[in-house]
Amino acid sequence: MIGCKRNKSRSEPTIALINVVFLMLIFFLVAGQVAQPLDPELRLVSTADLDGTPPPSDALVVSPDGSLSSNGAPVASTEDFLEGLGEDITAVRLVPDRDLPAEDLVALARALRRGGAESVRLVSERGLE
Repeated sequence: MIGCKRNKSRSEPTIALINVVFLMLIFFLVAGQVAQPLDPELRLVSTADLDGTPPPSDALVVSPDGSLSSNGAPVASTEDFLEGLGEDITAVRLVPDRDLPAEDLVALARALRRGGAESVRLVSERGLE
């Protein structure tokens, strides 16, 4: 090994990789600040503490196409559903399909309120914890 010249080892491109990762970090930090933050006083709805009981039998179920049913039987309109409840229509439980358009859901809730329901409660799937 006395007479052999040692080849210069090529430098690894780790410095370039570190620079790219650092620039990506800076980009995502800046891009994350572009969106307006929520109002600090705003408290979002939490469904984690709700008990996971199935919807009651007097709930109005709405399919994605807008058809109504209650207790497994089809219901023609919100008026028919409210008549079936009798005088006890203080709180109506509404079980909408997740694919039901929001406009249809709001219109249905308004129709139930106009029909005499004091409150309309939406039954939803519990969020993942």
